[in-house]
Amino acid sequence: MSYSQMGIILGSWQLTYIIVAIIAGAILDRWGIKKSLFIGTVIIGLSATLRYFPIGFSTFLPIVAIFGIGGPLISVGAPKTIAGWFRGKGRGTAVGIYTTGPWIGGFIALSATNSLVMPVTGYSWRLTFVYYGLLVFSIALLWWFLARDIEPTEAKEGESIGRTFSRLIKIRNVRLILIMGLLSFAIMHGFTNWLPKIMESVGMSPTISGFVSSIPLIAGIPAVLVIPRLVPPRLRGRILAILAVVVTAALIVSVNTSGAPLFVGLVLFGISGSSLFPILMLILMDTPQIGEKHMGLAGGIFFCVAEIGGFSGPLVMGTLADMTGSFFAGAFFLASLSLTIFVMTLLLKAAPDPHSI
Repeated sequence: MSYSQMGIILGSWQLTYIIVAIIAGAILDRWGIKKSLFIGTVIIGLSATLRYFPIGFSTFLPIVAIFGIGGPLISVGAPKTIAGWFRGKGRGTAVGIYTTGPWIGGFIALSATNSLVMPVTGYSWRLTFVYYGLLVFSIALLWWFLARDIEPTEAKEGESIGRTFSRLIKIRNVRLILIMGLLSFAIMHGFTNWLPKIMESVGMSPTISGFVSSIPLIAGIPAVLVIPRLVPPRLRGRILAILAVVVTAALIVSVNTSGAPLFVGLVLFGISGSSLFPILMLILMDTPQIGEKHMGLAGGIFFCVAEIGGFSGPLVMGTLADMTGSFFAGAFFLASLSLTIFVMTLLLKAAPDPHSI
């Protein structure tokens, strides 16, 4: 296969994800978290296991694309699960753990695949996919037998998805959170995806740039475990505004300095940028008109919109780099998006603090 064909394959699940996200949210609200997350996990397992069989572009494409069907059921279902299972500071901690899960899982997979899994499978990439598929199936079974569901006590029976969607989208905080989610995903994906190349462009070797590019991730993991828990609901808008300002400054510093200032800039970006998503998700969960009862659909709408930013951020960064010959313009563009988030936080309605403990 050509690089362009592989690029289409690797990006196919994201396109599927955006299309399916809202539908997945509605399914979660109607079927419940236990059944929905089980089905989503099984679909992901199938996508991994079936990669043993493809022999070319036309057979590989749909198998990778179906990952985007199971993915939204997990990423949307997890916040709905947290909204139903946790309250107060426990909810903030749970969102932080949920946010770090993909990072830690990705790190473990990258570390273990070549060193542990590939030797066991005889260095067969096909059998390696089967191994990970079987691992996912085992996780699905654990979830099915150990998870508890929540009875939908407040959902309006018989209300159409379209009517519920219309009602949710009329809520000012929801509209603001959607736009800020799109902008935050554009910032995070746009900067982190290009960070190794940004570091190489200032003279670092590929090896060193890889290590340096991991600094935001390392700094972000403890931040998202602590900040969402410590911030009370009534102050989340203000903290979001502060984080947006710090992200703006960190972006400018990271592309204009070297040595210690660069290190500080990347650490600050990791702490502030990584904390945007969990704070936004907590504000969405605690919006009175949403709560656990509509968190599935609300989360689906959020991820549908936010992933558009996740796709467009790296695209704009690359385009501006081609046009200007450097990454400065792209970094300043992302900084302007962060300032837009700051302005939008001033329009957020402060949430009540009924669950603080």
